[in-house]
Amino acid sequence: MLDEFDIPRDLVDRRVTRMRVLSPSNLAADFSRALPPGAHIPMLRREVLDSFLRRRAADAGANLVPGLVTSLSLPVGPSDPYLVHYISSDGPSSKSVLEVDAIVGADGANSRVAREVGAGDYTTAIAFQERIRLPDEAMAYYDDLAEMYVGGDVSPDFYGWVFPKCDHVAVGTGTVAAKPEIKKLQSGIRARAGTKIAGGRVIKVEAHPIPEHPRPRRVVGRVALVGDAAGYVTRCSGEGIYFAAKSGRLCGQAMAKEWELTGAVTEAGLRRGYLRQWDDEFLLTFRFLDLLQRVFYGGNTGREALVEMCADEYVQRRTFESYLHKRMVPGEPWGDLGLLWRTAGTMVRCGILGKEVERLRRLELQAQVLPH
Repeated sequence: MLDEFDIPRDLVDRRVTRMRVLSPSNLAADFSRALPPGAHIPMLRREVLDSFLRRRAADAGANLVPGLVTSLSLPVGPSDPYLVHYISSDGPSSKSVLEVDAIVGADGANSRVAREVGAGDYTTAIAFQERIRLPDEAMAYYDDLAEMYVGGDVSPDFYGWVFPKCDHVAVGTGTVAAKPEIKKLQSGIRARAGTKIAGGRVIKVEAHPIPEHPRPRRVVGRVALVGDAAGYVTRCSGEGIYFAAKSGRLCGQAMAKEWELTGAVTEAGLRRGYLRQWDDEFLLTFRFLDLLQRVFYGGNTGREALVEMCADEYVQRRTFESYLHKRMVPGEPWGDLGLLWRTAGTMVRCGILGKEVERLRRLELQAQVLPH
């Protein structure tokens, strides 16, 4: 992403070269053995990246209008403008109106633009995280290490994480099915990380919705949705920032090209130049990751199997090839066949392990409630 979108390297806080995935029984898989030489996962703070992108847009000629959009007035005819009603935050708050020919809705999962044009609803997860400043020795442990935890104690349908940031770690979890239990699940990830984050001080608490699938309508008239507003977040990993940037670029290019050729932006042109290209490039990736989420996150048996598979070198190599290039990379026929057999064996073994782990946990709970 850094190269594709010309993001300066000095915005990167941490360069992760070690990744560890921990199962419900706390078995750990080193998920970085197949990382290509010199490759890393860059860690940035969103507020830093967003600020840079705004400045760059202004330097390129964009007119930044600070404010809060409150509603849209839709055009009556095909050549009439949209009216964007907003409250200005530049100086004394005042209601203002902006006339525009086309709109790119990049306003997140709770998109006002999507609601105003009737783009339809979608299921959302909630992501909750605490930014925790650790003692120097503890922070050194996470210098280039990211951890992912799976298990019903941290999320019934997602994962928990400890990711290194600038001078702190982000510790969090996400869920669709158990939103009211999010604070309990956050306690679960903190308990699983245990002594590794002991002595830390919470400096910020964050929560935000994550779309679970694309919206029913991503182009309505001359309004196009991108990023989280369109639902471009992968279910298995929860990644969205690359797809937000990529969809914004594809949408902007489609609008600019049609305007240059015809002097107007149309719904048909956006569907042809933006949606078709997006779906051709990424729809298969999203469907595949949706399948993985259903198979491996549904219960502790699947989660144990997921972690065991994460230790497989072929899985790691395929994952990094696809992750680093954001594409479904064609596999090797014999390698894929071998992976299929190993996956089946893993699911059988972990089914037995999962039952044993649950039995031991029940015994532990019984021991806690017995009178002494």
